[in-house]
Amino acid sequence: MRAYAYALAALAALAGRLADDDPERGDVPGWVMITVMTAALVLAILVPFRAAIVEAVSNALDSVTSAP
Repeated sequence: MRAYAYALAALAALAGRLADDDPERGDVPGWVMITVMTAALVLAILVPFRAAIVEAVSNALDSVTSAP
């Protein structure tokens, strides 16, 4: 009887969560679109300027690690 009451309470809570329009849930497709667009921008910048970026980072690391 106790397991039945627990299962009934769990189902009622689940049904309540699925039925409500919770404004705190967020917009998952919007976040997916932002993530994909950010990755596309990174690739669009990285592909043509890869050599320049690698050289700039190498120069920066060399200037920091080289002792005067």
